[in-house]
Amino acid sequence: MAAEQEEGFVVRDRRGGSSSDRPSTTPPAASEIQPHQQTAPTDPHQDSGIPVTFSSFVISLGSSSLMLMGEQLDPQQPPMPVNLPQAKEIIDLLSVLEEKTRGNITTEEQAVLRDMLYALRMKYVTLAAK
Repeated sequence: MAAEQEEGFVVRDRRGGSSSDRPSTTPPAASEIQPHQQTAPTDPHQDSGIPVTFSSFVISLGSSSLMLMGEQLDPQQPPMPVNLPQAKEIIDLLSVLEEKTRGNITTEEQAVLRDMLYALRMKYVTLAAK
């Protein structure tokens, strides 16, 4: 029985027009890379300067719920019509998030979530009682 050898493979880039079959050992310069050749997509939030964090996610959901309860967060925008059932869905979603992340988030993140839920629940109860 003959010992089997492991065979590798060689990738040859023939796009450059070179007739050489030798693999290139130097990476192409940045000016040589065409837009369709870039391997890493750009982050759409990189230019905005706003980091996407757990706390910013909670604040975003909470702001949406507040808007659905009639809060006008941006005076330049017209107020949204009140939609309590949809606002309650977001509050319930945040409640599930609180339960499922218990013990897995920082003290600060936990405080943001707890405080947001408290504010949303109080506003919802006030509006639902009317």
